[in-house]
Amino acid sequence: MTTQLTAPANPVLRVAPAAPDDAAAYFRASLVFHADVSDVASVLAAGGDPGFVVLDSRSTASWDQGHVPGAVHLPTAQIAEQAETLLDKSVPVITYCWGPGCNGGTRAALALAELGFQVKEMLGGFEYWVREGFAFETWEGEERRDADPLTAPVGADDCGC
Repeated sequence: MTTQLTAPANPVLRVAPAAPDDAAAYFRASLVFHADVSDVASVLAAGGDPGFVVLDSRSTASWDQGHVPGAVHLPTAQIAEQAETLLDKSVPVITYCWGPGCNGGTRAALALAELGFQVKEMLGGFEYWVREGFAFETWEGEERRDADPLTAPVGADDCGC
């Protein structure tokens, strides 16, 4: 008896995609837990009550370097002792930290959820806020950088997604 060897499967499809119902549940859950930088920025730019508060969970030095305008500053290490005096549990909280290489926003979201807050994490964090060309505040005032064409559409306000 001989065994015929087959070439390994395409690395993308080596593990088959999830069934459509499972995929829908997974992606729906992802949207429950995450907010997009450009969505947060567009809601804040519209003015009025956004229906959420943005929380920067970084250190004071990082906050001074730049933060989302109107964000609340509450370092993750201080959430347990200060969140209930600074935040309203009836208002969803959108957390962020530096960027995709940092899980500080995730740790902050966990700490808030464990205290009973409704929470989402802003994907991309402060890095993508700046890279997408949104205004940010520093200890010296407001700044804005040109959008990075690898993260935001050139010449358009909407990426179409």
